[in-house]
Amino acid sequence: MSFDGMVTLAAAKELQSTLALGKIDKIYQPQPEQLLFNVHTKQGNRKLFISVSGNHSALYLVYRSPENPASPPVFCMVLRKHLSAARITAIVQHENDRIIEILMETVNELGFSVNKKLIVEIMGKHSNAILVDMETERIIDSIKHISIDVNRARQILPGKAYVYPPTQEKIPFTQVTPSHMGSITEKQLQPARSILSNIQGISPALAETLAASKKGAYNALQEITSSIMDGTSAPLVYLDEKQKPADFHITPLSVYDNGFDTMCFDTFSQAASYYFQNKESSNTIKQRSNDLQRVIKTHLDKLRLKTQRLNEDLYRAENSEDCRIFGELLTANLHIVKPGNKSVRVTNYYDGTEISIPLDPKLSPSKNAQNYYKRYGKSKTAVKEKKIQLQEVSEEINYLESVAEFTAKADSIEEIEYLRQELTDSGYIRNKRKKNTSKKKDNPKPYTYTLSSGLKVMAGRNNKENDWLTLKKAGNNDLWFHTKDIPGSHVILLTEDTQVSSDDLFEAASIAAHHSKASDSENVPVDYTKVRYVKKPAGSKPGMVIFTHNKTLYVTPRR
Repeated sequence: MSFDGMVTLAAAKELQSTLALGKIDKIYQPQPEQLLFNVHTKQGNRKLFISVSGNHSALYLVYRSPENPASPPVFCMVLRKHLSAARITAIVQHENDRIIEILMETVNELGFSVNKKLIVEIMGKHSNAILVDMETERIIDSIKHISIDVNRARQILPGKAYVYPPTQEKIPFTQVTPSHMGSITEKQLQPARSILSNIQGISPALAETLAASKKGAYNALQEITSSIMDGTSAPLVYLDEKQKPADFHITPLSVYDNGFDTMCFDTFSQAASYYFQNKESSNTIKQRSNDLQRVIKTHLDKLRLKTQRLNEDLYRAENSEDCRIFGELLTANLHIVKPGNKSVRVTNYYDGTEISIPLDPKLSPSKNAQNYYKRYGKSKTAVKEKKIQLQEVSEEINYLESVAEFTAKADSIEEIEYLRQELTDSGYIRNKRKKNTSKKKDNPKPYTYTLSSGLKVMAGRNNKENDWLTLKKAGNNDLWFHTKDIPGSHVILLTEDTQVSSDDLFEAASIAAHHSKASDSENVPVDYTKVRYVKKPAGSKPGMVIFTHNKTLYVTPRR
């Protein structure tokens, strides 16, 4: 991420012009490493968002307030005590570094005017927000406490004198002269690395851009700086091939010239807000998806182990014919068995061979024979029971594999939460009760497509939506599609009581293949039938159905 000194300067300039002389109205701490200030200005109310988390360290103006916790954290209470009704006097950058100071004037408990400042250090995982008394330069509190055990050179603790992060003995970019830039880049095999090593506030991407500029590194640097100072910079966000935010800056970066799309914005805050909110959303989706995948994998591992053990028990039960033969032969030869024998050798009248029958010496010969008959009877019963259990476990595995597939393809937090709720309702995730909460009514939003003929096709995003589509939304004459023996979505072709062409069938089948585990394969088998022939067995898992009168198409997945 290119939140370097240059971007920090742009942030400070924009916030200074927008928030200067504004009055702090409310203070929130939505997350442990986030702050939100409602500031009343002459232009209206503004929301200043500050984040010091490792993957989202920034500050910018937002237009929507994030959800706040029921009770404010300790640092939030400290800020409210010291900064409520405070007036912002200035917002400045410290020495071209990634540090912004918000200077404020407020009144203490005795009614005297005092000056305090909130120092925001935007330094990746080392980011912090620190409240400092400007008269004593001592720390009142910070969102992250850094003790001597973590950093021996610089502690961030209440009562300690605030010390700026150590400088790297670089030239601030606003103080660079033509002679400086000439000595830095002249006769250098790697001018970009030399710029990065000698000029403060320059990111690697910006250093590459300056070194590759046809105007010369110094002229390019001055042009970017001037555009920030006079407010003519053009912030932009770079998007990768999946249209996900890859980076942002207040000037074009040459390293993203190929393979990236751009989105231009009028202000720094708009660009930063778009970048971080979409980036954070992608990270949140990935994290929550991984959490669900781990839960599903744990249950699948247990079920597959259970399947293995049931198959072993079934094998032993199906090969229990020896117990019946031993019981019959013992019954026919009770007269030759002596008490206390551990085994007896008798002739097997089925094939004429001589076999040895193990015995329990503590039991009588007739009791040994009865035990063999009982074991044989139990084995026959076990065969039926184990087959039923294997069928139940197989259905449970199929269900969880379908949920895993939906989870892997989910592209919104809403879909992940629906899947989590589905697993909770099915008993795979423990339901954490919350006070004063009411269950939200599900609002099905299946994927919807329009075929070449104009007919509509709908595909479920999860198993509950599959049930809703098939059992409630679809009509009896609509067509139902699903990949053959492969986890995937229920897909409904809304026929509108018209004649469906073969092209419609293949297009709908291709959509069904796309919304399945075989989406990256070719020649995927897809079953289809009328909805009237699709039934849901009583007590079955969400998304589980049985169907008849089906035909199969082989298609390549596509939307």
